Amino acid sequence: MAEIVTFGELMVRLQPYDHQRFVQADRLEFSFGGGEANVAVSLANFGRDTAFVTKLPAHAIGQAAVNSLRRYGVDTSRIVRGGDRIGIYYNEKGASQRGSVCIYDRAHSAIADSSPEEFDWARIFRDARWFHFTGITPALGPNLVETCRRACMAAKAGGLNISCDLNYRGKLWTREQAGEAMSELCRYVDVCIANEEDAKDVFGIEAASTDVSAGTISREGYQSVARQLSERFGFAQVAITLRESRSASDNGWSAMLYDAARGTCAFSRRYDLHIVDRVGGGDSFSGALICALLDGRSQQEAVEFAAAASALKHSIGGDYNMVTRAEVEKLACGDGSGRIQR
Repeated sequence: MAEIVTFGELMVRLQPYDHQRFVQADRLEFSFGGGEANVAVSLANFGRDTAFVTKLPAHAIGQAAVNSLRRYGVDTSRIVRGGDRIGIYYNEKGASQRGSVCIYDRAHSAIADSSPEEFDWARIFRDARWFHFTGITPALGPNLVETCRRACMAAKAGGLNISCDLNYRGKLWTREQAGEAMSELCRYVDVCIANEEDAKDVFGIEAASTDVSAGTISREGYQSVARQLSERFGFAQVAITLRESRSASDNGWSAMLYDAARGTCAFSRRYDLHIVDRVGGGDSFSGALICALLDGRSQQEAVEFAAAASALKHSIGGDYNMVTRAEVEKLACGDGSGRIQR
């Protein structure tokens, strides 16, 4: 049985080739992706027994989505089959000063129209140690808020660790809706993961001396954010990725991990990224952090491993982070030269 279970929506990803705009394109690349599925693939690639749970149609596209996970060793046996459609997102990759654009077509997807009763969490979590979900899944509708609540209750009753990436998506729900739902769900969470804006968007907790649009990040401000989150919800640990957005093509990237029991905060080294694809960057961080914590790594080692894995993801097209432990360890230890391997 799987050691780690993730739950969410798996979608078709369609995007123009070669950084074209939607209005230019006459053909689109086809792949699959979704927050929790991306985490599952990362963990499977690190050798962790991981299952992904969702609902997908029984038709050929739904099966292709399942197969996209199986090829990386993700356990798909808990996926519910049914419904009429799979969600789609259209991605226009930005470059230089032109930002990326994401358009959703996911209304009435199989998972969005699912009912809480379709998921037998006691069976799903049998022998598992860890449960991961994101704030994207409850944003799909009140039924998914309830499904996530039941999943968290069952995970807590089974003694699992629970992690949640806040992952606020303004195109899916309002800040008020997110704050209400996530305040309820976060009562069950042990490890909270966020980016540089999530805490402000969902809970109104803002980092001082920080201007995200200008790429200015205050370490002290985010230590305060992590502390406030932990005090409000009882999180054991809070991880925050820190993106310094200079342009769509070039970012600074680092992360921090706060330990509530010790009151300590560890910061990773900072990476200068030239971006191939930023989608899935936060998910790759989540997957690597879960892996590192299950490995029993120290606070500093865990955040270094997760930051290195997510830095590498920015060099890989598509949602999934297809890197090995050895590649992550090499970068985390300071070898970011990019020299050819012979």
